[in-house]
Amino acid sequence: MRWKRWALSRHPNPEVCEMEIDLPDVLAEVTAQFQRYETALVNNDVAVLDELFRNDRRTLRYGIGENLYGYEAIMAFRAARSPVGLMRRTDRTAITTYGRDTAVASTLFYRDAWGGAKVGRQMQTWIRFAEGWRIVAAHVSIIDEPQDPKT
Repeated sequence: MRWKRWALSRHPNPEVCEMEIDLPDVLAEVTAQFQRYETALVNNDVAVLDELFRNDRRTLRYGIGENLYGYEAIMAFRAARSPVGLMRRTDRTAITTYGRDTAVASTLFYRDAWGGAKVGRQMQTWIRFAEGWRIVAAHVSIIDEPQDPKT
């Protein structure tokens, strides 16, 4: 049995089981929060960065040189981070929403200091809570810039 048919057969109301992806109003909300995050990041606005991560021990951020488990660890990292060299240019940003309360934001980023030899990658999982959209998981990595433009 195919997965979708199996899942629908177990749902109490199969007619409403279809996931709504990229609802325009939800996509606009998450895009605005992602842009707010990006502005805060390059300007080292620690208060906004702290606000946008979920205040929870289960929130995590895998960074370039650190694995941060819990909101307190993420806050401590931000407070200790140097504000120098944070400017970057993003590219190929993809934000996808799933229903009204979940989204994934992915982007590539470049820094002038890398001279085109490296590319950064960032992924964030956003969840809508009573207090608004918050990041519950993030991953940042840097790789050598692929030579093949298709990759």
